[in-house]
Amino acid sequence: MFSIVSNYSTFAQTPIEKKKQIVLSALLNDLGEPGRWRLLFDTALQELEKRHPDLDITIKYLEFPYEQTRSHILSSMASRTPVDITTIDEIWLGEFAEKGFLTDLTDRIQNWGRLSDWYESNLDGMTYEDKLYGLWTWTTVRAMWFWKDMLNEAGVDPNSLKTWDGYIEAAKKLNPILTPKGIQGIHLTGANHSPDLWYPYLWMLGGSILEKRSGHPTKESYWFPAYNSSAGVRAMDFIKTQIDASIKPQTNHFWGKEILDRKFVVMLEAVQHHIHLNNTEQKQDFEQKIGLLPFPVPDENYESSTLMGGWLLSIPTASKNKDLAWELITVTAEPKIFAPWLAKYGYLPTQVSIGEGSFSNILNQSIPYYNQLVSMIPPAGIRPNIPEYPAIAEDVKQALDDVYYGRKDPKQALDDAAEKSAKILGW
Repeated sequence: MFSIVSNYSTFAQTPIEKKKQIVLSALLNDLGEPGRWRLLFDTALQELEKRHPDLDITIKYLEFPYEQTRSHILSSMASRTPVDITTIDEIWLGEFAEKGFLTDLTDRIQNWGRLSDWYESNLDGMTYEDKLYGLWTWTTVRAMWFWKDMLNEAGVDPNSLKTWDGYIEAAKKLNPILTPKGIQGIHLTGANHSPDLWYPYLWMLGGSILEKRSGHPTKESYWFPAYNSSAGVRAMDFIKTQIDASIKPQTNHFWGKEILDRKFVVMLEAVQHHIHLNNTEQKQDFEQKIGLLPFPVPDENYESSTLMGGWLLSIPTASKNKDLAWELITVTAEPKIFAPWLAKYGYLPTQVSIGEGSFSNILNQSIPYYNQLVSMIPPAGIRPNIPEYPAIAEDVKQALDDVYYGRKDPKQALDDAAEKSAKILGW
């Protein structure tokens, strides 16, 4: 009589090999909507586990609003809390690197072999003192958004907005007609990040925020404030011209909701990643109603500029899983994983292969004016990532406020701000 008892017994006694459990800790900015990073990482995690069938990998997520992110990251790093992956604003990179909080990823990134795929400006933002401390994952660019019907109602040709003079004349036409309806013509940012909307004017005139100088009291050479140059004064004069044209600085900021709610006709901002469009038809309907132009220029002989934002992914020095964390970051950055996520939330790529390659088709179906926005990335500027920059930005903001509210003329406001910035930089 046939029996399977002995065979079953042998099978039952065979030990089942247990997977090694790994918990990766991720401290992240919540991108204004908790769960966005989680969607991306969870997708990448599936691929990572295929590569490591012997591991059971989970991710512990900690997400915070922007105004809390920096302090939570600093606190965890100072206490040597073993965080494996964190989001870093490009302007924080130098501070965190100087304090020894970030893992030097130079060798890992170079050995990865994909560095040449990054736009040059994004690559610069990942670098501090010739070392790479993170991967700039996605970006945004500021541009000029406007309601076509309201410009038409006021008799304003959209093309006139391309130059400074036309921009001012448009404001003079828009306000009398639309202000009685509770609509303001042109938005002027007066919130904490107002310098970010002023820098493009400085850059298009050939100016810069800082410049390297020799003769520093404690260093052979170091950065010195350059934003009060003749280019800076001219850029600030354009701000004063806007004030004189009754364009009022807005101290409260809602990241594009203002224009989407038709409270303003024209706004300079990165509106595209605050719009949730799912398909080409919705995108086309949006573009029929709302137009897009680059920042206005002094005249047609100048090339427009803009500023890039976005987040880097870095690995704290206290991480106990550096190799696995880096591998997860690289999987996350694979175009087949990253492009659909960018398309879902309206973010722009930092990788040329996504921005201009076959994967760009995915993004072009849902992001309004995608091709125009991507074309702004190569010439776009970035803010310095030295440790002192956040304090310098406060000086620039003070100069803008002094001009906004008539306390100082543009040159005096910038010179006073630069004097304070020079002291911050150790001069």
